[in-house]
Amino acid sequence: MTTELDPITLQVVGGALHSIAEQMGNVLYRMSYSSIIRESQDLGAGLFDTEYNTLCESDSTPMHIGSLPGYLRGIEQTVPLDAWKPGDCVIHNHPYKGASHSPDIAIVMPVFFEGELVGFSANTAHHVDIGAATPGLIIDVPDVWAEGMLLDGVKLYEEGKRNEHLWKYIRDNTRVPGLVMGDLEAQIASAELGVRRFEELLKTYGKDTVLQATRQLMDYTERMMRREIAKIPDGEYFAEGFLDDDGRNRDKTLPIKVCVRVTGDSVEIDLTGSSPQVPTAFNVPFDGSTMVAAFFVFRAMLLDTYTTTEYVPQNEGSFRPIKVTAPKGCIFNPIMPAAAEARFCQIQRMSDLVIKALSPVLPDKCTAGNAATLSFAAYSGVRPNGEYWVFLEVNEAAMGGRPASDGPDTVEELMRNTRNNPLEDLGMHLPLICDRYEVRDDVPPGAGKFRGGSGVVKSQRYLTPGYMTHESDRHLDVPWGVFGGKEGAVGKMEIYNAERPDDIRQEYSKFSGLRTEAGDVVSYFSPSGGGYGNPLERDPHKVLDDVLDGFIGVDHAREAYGVVLKEVDNGYGWDLDLAATEALRAQAAA
Repeated sequence: MTTELDPITLQVVGGALHSIAEQMGNVLYRMSYSSIIRESQDLGAGLFDTEYNTLCESDSTPMHIGSLPGYLRGIEQTVPLDAWKPGDCVIHNHPYKGASHSPDIAIVMPVFFEGELVGFSANTAHHVDIGAATPGLIIDVPDVWAEGMLLDGVKLYEEGKRNEHLWKYIRDNTRVPGLVMGDLEAQIASAELGVRRFEELLKTYGKDTVLQATRQLMDYTERMMRREIAKIPDGEYFAEGFLDDDGRNRDKTLPIKVCVRVTGDSVEIDLTGSSPQVPTAFNVPFDGSTMVAAFFVFRAMLLDTYTTTEYVPQNEGSFRPIKVTAPKGCIFNPIMPAAAEARFCQIQRMSDLVIKALSPVLPDKCTAGNAATLSFAAYSGVRPNGEYWVFLEVNEAAMGGRPASDGPDTVEELMRNTRNNPLEDLGMHLPLICDRYEVRDDVPPGAGKFRGGSGVVKSQRYLTPGYMTHESDRHLDVPWGVFGGKEGAVGKMEIYNAERPDDIRQEYSKFSGLRTEAGDVVSYFSPSGGGYGNPLERDPHKVLDDVLDGFIGVDHAREAYGVVLKEVDNGYGWDLDLAATEALRAQAAA
């Protein structure tokens, strides 16, 4: 009979597990070579048991951690539990066997204690280039084979012996071997640390105590999630939107339909009715991405670390009450061999629609429409010595207004927790110059009692000829307002040459392998969030601040918020006319 552990022991072991995951993540990003891992921290790391449950996770990008159990289940098809040996190291990225998408490569090492396999140390990270049809990223390709190297549960190390043939194969099939091989070494160091720390934890407290603690911690997190789900009235809640196109068929939008089905203390996200799978890479791996988006959105809404009074460990327990339904052959559950690399915009929109669907019954936990997209840009070219350079950049966007505060401006919203790249890093290593990087000012954010966040605008200029692939969306479907708030603004992409700045062309949200010339400037304008609540209830002083900060104009303050400003000589140029504001708002309310 298993003995329940006391709360103090449970807390000590739980804290140690979280510390291990954090150390693993820190080692990975500090040792990496590419900026997408070193600076953006597009990674995840954690420990797992032999049933592939997440025991702990680093505070990294939500996509990576939630997907690792899927990677492990996919690896089991090639490397069953009884085939693992001490010193093994497996590499895996197959999108139809659990991977979040093919550039997210996992490194997995077994953890043995007293001769028994007790779990795994694993991490994933986004690699700059895996030899796909276009450098860095892909959109318009015919099948999964065009995504580049597919590594299906193969051993980089076998009982501590390095597989030199596999290392050579990887090195020879990427455009930037210096970055990719260095990043793999960092992943291995991270996983080795996890193995060592897990073994030390087992030795210190004993295997039975540690494994019992993991079971209790997962059960506790599950109870906490179920408690919050049970507060939502039973029923079906619907929302729908659409994506711009699939990157090839420009005149065809792609519907997304979400039904959130709440029954007692469990919930199902049903995506029936969403677009069929498409003939490009704009599909979503089901296990590695669609399911993970569902796990994320409920954890974020119901058990946010900063709004929940109790500490809730990050582990498998939060996944258990959540079911995802997506018919085979739809964009969220494609059938092999459909390509499925460009999948992030879809799950961002799915998460946003879940929030929208539940907003009538969770008004204090929802936001207005977020940007809910991704600007993932791959800049590349060939140096005079014949070597490729490839740079991956994730651009910020904005959140919708919130129940008690404005939507944050220029942030990585929803599922993307990556950081921005310092411009100094760009200038030191690459033939690119950032001409503009600031808050978007060509359109106002969504008006509301709490306004939406303003998006970002970033302009990158090529110093030499090169190529570009861009994965994005939301040039057509506007982020919505809620509870009387107004809609935000869609994104856009502009391209011109520095020598002909007035000759601007509008580009689609996603495109593949675009040839660029020296002096070409690519400008991305992200969507801005919708407003939350009646704009006439916004504090007039906040409206004045937005005018003085350049977020909105004087006319917009009057038309959207009923706030009248007067020109004054106070060093700022404008001040409130409170009497006129009260009169205008009373007239508008009437």
